[in-house]
Amino acid sequence: MSPTPQQRRAARHQLATGSGAPAARRGPSGGRKKPITVDAIIGTAFGIVEREGYEALTMRRLAAALETGPSSLYAHVVNKEDLDELLIGRLCAEIDLPEPDPAAWRRQIVGVCTQLRDQYLRYPGISRAAFAAAPSNLDTLRVAEGLLAIMLAGGVDPRAAAWAIDSLMLYVNAYSLEVSLANTRRDRSDDAWVVSREELLRRFAALPATFPHTRRYATELTAGTVGDRFDFTIGLMLDGLKSTVADR
Repeated sequence: MSPTPQQRRAARHQLATGSGAPAARRGPSGGRKKPITVDAIIGTAFGIVEREGYEALTMRRLAAALETGPSSLYAHVVNKEDLDELLIGRLCAEIDLPEPDPAAWRRQIVGVCTQLRDQYLRYPGISRAAFAAAPSNLDTLRVAEGLLAIMLAGGVDPRAAAWAIDSLMLYVNAYSLEVSLANTRRDRSDDAWVVSREELLRRFAALPATFPHTRRYATELTAGTVGDRFDFTIGLMLDGLKSTVADR
């Protein structure tokens, strides 16, 4: 008897992300079609997100791209949440985790967060799949394990390290999602939601006197690139761990 999708999912968590045994299929004209495997599902899903954004990824849309029906997908993945977990896990598998260095732990944390951010930005909106996801996929857990090892090597208190990792991941996810949304809206010629810095400065300057600080510090409020702000925020969060290191 073939394993159920739930059993396949459990096996992926215990061993590694696998593709399962491919099954040959025939297309409408009688020609052989690409077998449905977990790897084929993941690769096709990434293609949809890369071209159309994460919002376009549904089980029905994915099945159509694979020239099959949704029921065929459920032989390999439990549901959309399971697919999301596989996608985030595949991106996490590409993260290069350094050997923890007590003298360079802050730089190493920034490096891992930057890698994860760049992975998410390759696929517009995909970081949304990481929100509220249980940390059970082995590839995802590998990144959390690596971050924890780096922080512990740097002398961070274990509980502070655990909470800091959660906060860092939430920020990276949210940052990546916001950048993806802004880029998508910027590409729409009929959407004026995204405005330039010059336009923001003009609007702030035109504010009434009830916004004195916004008017006075408009330059500071709009300064820096999104990358500058990413580095600043990660650094600010790591600065908050200094006291836990000193207390140990």
